[in-house]
Amino acid sequence: MRGTALVAVGLAGLLTLAACGSGSGGSTPAASGTSGGNSSALKVGVAYDVGGRGDQSFNDSAARGLDKEKSTGGITVRELAATQGETDAQKEDRLRQLAEGGYNPIIAIGFAYAGAVGKVAKDTPDTKFAIIDDFTPGTDTGPNIENLTFAENEGSFLVGVAAALKSKTGNVGFVGGVDTPLIQKFEVGYIAGVKAVKPADTVQVKYISEPPDFGGFNDPAKGETAADGMFDAGADIVYGAAGGSGSGVFKAAKAKGKLGIGVDSDQYNQPALADVKDVILTSMVKQVDLAVTDFIDSIKANKFTAGNKVYDLKAGGIQYSTSGGKIDDIKAQLEDYKQKIISGQIKVPATK
Repeated sequence: MRGTALVAVGLAGLLTLAACGSGSGGSTPAASGTSGGNSSALKVGVAYDVGGRGDQSFNDSAARGLDKEKSTGGITVRELAATQGETDAQKEDRLRQLAEGGYNPIIAIGFAYAGAVGKVAKDTPDTKFAIIDDFTPGTDTGPNIENLTFAENEGSFLVGVAAALKSKTGNVGFVGGVDTPLIQKFEVGYIAGVKAVKPADTVQVKYISEPPDFGGFNDPAKGETAADGMFDAGADIVYGAAGGSGSGVFKAAKAKGKLGIGVDSDQYNQPALADVKDVILTSMVKQVDLAVTDFIDSIKANKFTAGNKVYDLKAGGIQYSTSGGKIDDIKAQLEDYKQKIISGQIKVPATK
């Protein structure tokens, strides 16, 4: 999702050490880990967004791609994670720490790293960078930066269609983690999908936090409160594009006998969400893992290309999940809408 934007994958031998950034002018390492011991291997540095590994959503989707690359051998990895409420200077220090440690390439997970990537990449021109979820010319662009972005609006349209077809009250909800242009892409796509099926349906919208407070991506309690209010106001399905806060949406759905829609990962299959998976209707799956593996493979093959690479439905970068079987009866309809988007017959809005 997010950078969202919207991760309980096995650690697969990864050691994770925890510390926290301090001060606006500098920082010590956030959560970190190093795996592999081959001195000739490609050294890959990863800077996660808030929540890091284990958020059951956005970061974990990236981690799956990293784990796939590690399983094939030939790379060593160091992972660091953002801390709640940290400054841009701390993000910059995290990336510099990786670059100075000889990690090349470096992958920044989330749009919050945009400014930091631009500065550090300019100062370390021989290091290749990728940033997930942002493409801001003049900020995080340059000859050694690849921007990996997604058509979240397209996938959100499809889960919006699913919500409309499955809702019994004609009232559904959307909980966004942080009110940013990226998460608004999820919102407008979702609303468009609902309205394409049932124009008269109500879509409630609530954001957990506003920039510069990015805590809305890692506050399950507030996610639960937001969804709970929507269920009380008549919604019977709520889509949570809120990263780690999404678990709260599912908890509220479980308590009220309603349904939730997941984001970024196939959240039905996340072990840490096993106790609420029975209320997960579907998930808007954002293949961050695919972007991560594509990027690392391009470095291995000496085929790095700077600029924006968009992962949409056509490219297989966006999907919807069918785990749990709750949308099996409407899959043909969803596939029809999917093909119309791919062909261009349906153009999904991306902005309000």
